[in-house]
Amino acid sequence: MDIYTIIFLALAVFIFLRLRNVLGQRTGSERPPYDRAARDIVRGDNNVVPMPGTVIDQAPLAPSADVVPPADRWKGVAEPGTPLAQGLDAIAAQDSSFDLGHFLSGARGAYEMIVLAFASGDRRALRDLLSPEVYESFDAVIRDRERHEQKTETRFVSIDKAELVGAEARDRSAQLTVRFVSQMVSVTRDKAGAIVDGNPEKVTDITDVWTFARDTASRDPNWKLVGTESTH
Repeated sequence: MDIYTIIFLALAVFIFLRLRNVLGQRTGSERPPYDRAARDIVRGDNNVVPMPGTVIDQAPLAPSADVVPPADRWKGVAEPGTPLAQGLDAIAAQDSSFDLGHFLSGARGAYEMIVLAFASGDRRALRDLLSPEVYESFDAVIRDRERHEQKTETRFVSIDKAELVGAEARDRSAQLTVRFVSQMVSVTRDKAGAIVDGNPEKVTDITDVWTFARDTASRDPNWKLVGTESTH
């Protein structure tokens, strides 16, 4: 063995010992490496960017103890086995986020907004709330008032009832029909201020049957008015 071989062997032993001191030895009892990203995803930190493929904004599943029995699902609104209950079941099957109480609350607000926007001729508000077909019919009446230089004033006294009377799922479309019973004051005046219709001092009982619809496959959560019936 020549001098160069001895030098190389000594150098190799020296490097091995240095690496051993720096890196240490695994004995099988060490803790796994700390994975901050995995911890944050489990913990649900708001500042963590979801990984590709995760479901965004999905409501958490309720504990099994809180699941509402099918017979009580539409309690107070539809009796089990009726066409109304079956229609609601079909809508809920298409859209797991469907909340009937939330819908009825929103429908009351939409009813008042639409009636007042129609009276004032607010086309911008109506476009956001009506289907194209219903908007065209409302717009025709507004244009007729404008042509005759008339203005309508409407004031709600109360909305006494918002009762669900129909539910249906058609392909991707959910349709819900609500009967509104309300009291309001309405009057139409000409350009001179003379009354041409209604009475500013009289409260009138109004019953409207309106149908709302939305595409359950769409991310847009808003319902639009697609049909109206009215009785005085």
